[in-house]
Amino acid sequence: MRSVRSKIIAAGLVLAVAGAGAWVMLPDDAAGHGAITVGTTDAVSSLDPAGAYDAGSWALYSNVYQSLLTIKPGSDVPVPDAATACKFIGAKLTTYQCELRTDVKFSNGRAITAEDVKFSFDRIKAINSKQGPAPLFNTLESVKAEGRTVTFNLSARDATFPFKIATGAAAIVDKDKYPAKALREDDKVDGSGPYVLGAYKEGASAELKPNAGYNGQVKPAKSAVTVKYFKDSETLNAAWKDHRILVAHRDMPPEVLAALNPGLKDTRYQESGGTETRSLVFNVRPGSAMAKQPVRQAIAALLDRSKIAGETYKGTVTPLYSIVPAGIAGHSTPFFDSYPAPNAANARKILKDAGIDAPVSFKLGFNVRGANVQEGAEIKRQLESSGLFQVQTESVPVWEDFQKDYAAGKFDAYTIGWIPDFPDADNFGAPLVGADSSMNNGFADKTVGDLITRTQSFSNRSEAANDFRELQRVVSQQIPLLPIWQKKDYVLSRESVTGAQYLSDGTGVWRLWELNWL
Repeated sequence: MRSVRSKIIAAGLVLAVAGAGAWVMLPDDAAGHGAITVGTTDAVSSLDPAGAYDAGSWALYSNVYQSLLTIKPGSDVPVPDAATACKFIGAKLTTYQCELRTDVKFSNGRAITAEDVKFSFDRIKAINSKQGPAPLFNTLESVKAEGRTVTFNLSARDATFPFKIATGAAAIVDKDKYPAKALREDDKVDGSGPYVLGAYKEGASAELKPNAGYNGQVKPAKSAVTVKYFKDSETLNAAWKDHRILVAHRDMPPEVLAALNPGLKDTRYQESGGTETRSLVFNVRPGSAMAKQPVRQAIAALLDRSKIAGETYKGTVTPLYSIVPAGIAGHSTPFFDSYPAPNAANARKILKDAGIDAPVSFKLGFNVRGANVQEGAEIKRQLESSGLFQVQTESVPVWEDFQKDYAAGKFDAYTIGWIPDFPDADNFGAPLVGADSSMNNGFADKTVGDLITRTQSFSNRSEAANDFRELQRVVSQQIPLLPIWQKKDYVLSRESVTGAQYLSDGTGVWRLWELNWL
């Protein structure tokens, strides 16, 4: 999924976490009691935390659900939310234990129990949705609930586990309201976050009201919020220009972001360094045109990232040459080392040496949002201009349909963005290139798997740097995916709204509770 943070994790990872413009017309209630409207092109694929691992869903989860831990803005260390304290038991990093707060309740009034926490994790593993967060918990073997204590037993050392249970994947659900082995299918939410979900219209809007019963790490919400979902950047921008939304986040058109400046009337904007990435993912299953490694290598030799960044995205993104972006400890540039500049002659030689006849035909898929369509057209143009490829592009308007299509192997290649869930290079490893990864592209490699396991074993995260660099090097040779760019995070708001600068720090957490009327 999902997250942006430019800070590097402290060398010694903390393994124990101890508790706790101009005037604009306002809505009907001019005193500031109306809902603040927030617009986005991100989509919610499921209201059930066991069924989604995408930015749009997790942004909503941040507000209506609660996890044992959370990560505060500007911090790299998880802190208690629904828990009073969490820590590893012993030095093996295979047993992690949390004490549940006594004053946490679901918005329906029922007290949260340790059994609810266990249930929430057990059902993620049991349902194992292809679009769900199960890959994030690849080391979780079992969960035990006893009194107010929750104990997680891990199959291997995993120093990043505290970060994983500070994400939307670890959202606590009511065991009396959610099926144990199936996704909840109504449009209801029973959580304990700072907001309560009111009316919800799939693909259109979500009405959020402050949860008066919330107890946890973040400050109580002060204003109601209505999230409006738009099918593409152009319609989001139109709503912004017409003042139908007061806050805009992910994704305005590149030309709009490139033109932002302090002199714009009634426009505030927050631009933060980010680690959101985008990659061209290859379906390596037998029968796919991308099953052969030399075909993927030839594409790596042809792709002109600088042209995509400068022309398609108007300089709002920067070229990326590794699965781990700049700003995250362990980042290196192995794709640049192997393919420093687009080279058609090199690509032709790769295919010829492998006995592969050109042109190679394949299907490229992408979801319709942001500049994805223009990006797909540019990738097609670059590859076909070499004479080595014939590319059939297919745009999928609905995000949920796109997820199902690539998981089913409908495309030979597809472009997808990734926002890390927590600020550690591990979140660009297992979920992207590990066995049974969230990319659903059929890739599994023992060397890659062993390196991922080894990087998770270091409590001092700086000691994992060499293994992360080796992991990136191996991936640049296997090429299950090809990194394209990383981007900054932009939030736009009107002058009548305060707190928008705290809405996002690129981690995929949406801090809607920070928003209020001026």
